Amino acid sequence: MMAMAAAVASHDYGDALAKSILFFEGQRSGKLPPNQRMTWRKDSALEDGFQIGVDLTGGYYDAGDNVKFNFPMAFSTTMLAWSVLEFGKSMESDLQHALDAIRWATDYFLKATSIPGIVYAQVGEPYGDHDCWERPEDMDTARTPYAVSKQFPGSEVSAEIAAALAASSIVFRSTDSTYAVKLLNRAKTIGTGDPTMIIWENGCVPFTVILVAMRATKAPNYWNYVVENIYNLGSGRKITNGVSSSGGSVTEFGWDNKNAGINVLVSRFINTINSNSSNPFIPKADTFVCSLLPESPTKSVSYSPGGLLFKPGGSNLQHATTLSFLLVVYSRYLKQANRDIHCGNVVVNRARLVQVAKGQVDYILGSNPLNMSYMVGYGKNFPQRIHHRSSSLPSVAQHTGKIGCQDGTKYYDSKNSNPNELTGAVVGGPDANDSYADSRSDFVHSEPTTYINAPLVGLLAYFKSNSRSF
Repeated sequence: MMAMAAAVASHDYGDALAKSILFFEGQRSGKLPPNQRMTWRKDSALEDGFQIGVDLTGGYYDAGDNVKFNFPMAFSTTMLAWSVLEFGKSMESDLQHALDAIRWATDYFLKATSIPGIVYAQVGEPYGDHDCWERPEDMDTARTPYAVSKQFPGSEVSAEIAAALAASSIVFRSTDSTYAVKLLNRAKTIGTGDPTMIIWENGCVPFTVILVAMRATKAPNYWNYVVENIYNLGSGRKITNGVSSSGGSVTEFGWDNKNAGINVLVSRFINTINSNSSNPFIPKADTFVCSLLPESPTKSVSYSPGGLLFKPGGSNLQHATTLSFLLVVYSRYLKQANRDIHCGNVVVNRARLVQVAKGQVDYILGSNPLNMSYMVGYGKNFPQRIHHRSSSLPSVAQHTGKIGCQDGTKYYDSKNSNPNELTGAVVGGPDANDSYADSRSDFVHSEPTTYINAPLVGLLAYFKSNSRSF
């Protein structure tokens, strides 16, 4: 029998929210702004793209290394935008910081899509970068830009960048309409204004941009395309140049698979869009929920003895935050539709979805067998030796001289705590037995990522305003 994590009196969700957003400032690449709050970070990668005559400065390092991977960066941006759209009113004074975090990414994506027909997908050489342990301010590894195009297709990264731009356009519509129009127009340009023109490799990601564009533009052609093609996605099959291949599971959601998010998002629009076609979105969204709940007969995830949700693969807290985000969002849509979910003979109401999500958030913040917060800087007991180059090396202020590629090895091997607190960073998390080694070399568990934090921002905003309900 699974022993759920013991409850504590309360968590300070507002404090955790502020710190979860601050984390993104520690991941910034490029010329830092005057209002940079994480001041131990300095300018870095100021010549990205210059060797090919394109300005690719800015954006985020997605994890503890110094490569800019635009696919997970775009997903993180989409999730930040979705968080603001759902829960922005609950963010209060932190809302502007969330908008700044989104804009830091979208400004970069405008650069990465500035040449028609080309989408820059990455800056930096992963193997060379991973062989070094050096500050981003000192980087001397190759900063090679990689791009996709019609000739060299990459629909996943292209469509996710388009989705990030379109979602962000909705966020900025009320505060900066000119910028919002610019983002939306660029998103449509990436897809050439026609959803069928996005070069397909993985159907679930282009569906994401189509759905976001549908919400941003209210143009009927996007919805018509979804209705006509959803069964290719829903059946797990897609057609590329006449060749059939398998798609993803309706229970998956993360930076490389959007299926569950698609079904949850579309469920919001089902009752307001005039369609004569029967649709699988709501049943599949329900299937997703039933795959997570501990009491469901169709549960497909596991839980640690302390109550943490687990799925195969590394950096497990990305699953806890992304899937919990969908549970809370779907609970809101269920309220609007005034209905429950049936998982076999188990009837589930919206409050149960929120309860499960809250259990995951509370576990991350310290309600777990180790009484450890997995967010750096939150609580009294949190990870000290995270797998993160700039956090683990002396700051430029502390060590003005260059720290070369191999010179950082002694800091990597050190048992000392990281000298620079990457406030708000959420690490990969404990193992399936609720153990955590707090080891810099154990990157599967000790490395923070933007795509762990981004959905957590929305969750924390929600629980900040609704904590008294529990």
